[in-house]
Amino acid sequence: VIHGGAGTMAKASLTPEKEKEYKAGLSIALIAGFEKLKEGKSALDAVEASIKALEDCPLFNAGKGAVFNAEGKNELDASIMDGSTQKAGSVACVTTIKNPILAARAVMEKSEHVMMISTGAEQFSQKVGIEQVDPSYFYTEQRYKSYLEAKEEQQKKKPLGTVGAVALDKYGNIAAGTSTGGMTYKKYGRVGDSPIIGAGTYANKLCGVSATGDGEYFIRAVVAHDIAARMEYKNISLEEAAKEVVLKKLIDLGGEGGIIGVDKLGNVSQVFNSEGMYRGYIK
Repeated sequence: VIHGGAGTMAKASLTPEKEKEYKAGLSIALIAGFEKLKEGKSALDAVEASIKALEDCPLFNAGKGAVFNAEGKNELDASIMDGSTQKAGSVACVTTIKNPILAARAVMEKSEHVMMISTGAEQFSQKVGIEQVDPSYFYTEQRYKSYLEAKEEQQKKKPLGTVGAVALDKYGNIAAGTSTGGMTYKKYGRVGDSPIIGAGTYANKLCGVSATGDGEYFIRAVVAHDIAARMEYKNISLEEAAKEVVLKKLIDLGGEGGIIGVDKLGNVSQVFNSEGMYRGYIK
């Protein structure tokens, strides 16, 4: 199950050509992850493959298509979690890592830490062999134009497409991951929910969740973990838990966005309170 961000573009302003491009980008990412599962690889491998494909697609606000912050720079965040072991890794405020989701997994598997940020995360990822790029790699004309408009108005703009994936493999293991460039004209050093385990990403043996939307609210509501906790403590379904959190708790706080999730039986949830959310799944 994948998402390409919530509330990203009004349907009215989405031309048929642009909609076709977004669907093609989502399809490539879905197939990349599904192929891993068909090969007998882990849910973790599938999540990583799907998110890497979305990071490489300039249409989505992650990796190559990341938005610009108030300083005119691209600062990227990502996280990943293995539901079978509840191990997790994340990176935040990185500017030279081509695929932050690979760095997040490396933090989980090749360090004793869960989260690394900024130059420390970049140094670590370089040391373990993850591809680095010049920050200019992340530039896209569309995102830079949005930045200039926001700069003129002196205000941050809503996120334009955090990406995420959740997967269940044939061994019964679940994984979840999320990657983003944050929000246009965000204050330098701002970190949203995407790299925060329990807020933007969470996985255990019951379910996996990846979130997208107003990061500050998702952090305060601990959205991803709360959905899993409600499933466990209230003995309700993934869909019920997701609706309670996204359509009630989050709205009461003033937050906009959505989640994708999968449970241990393969049930899929795609709940959002925003105008739209790019999403897709293969069973």
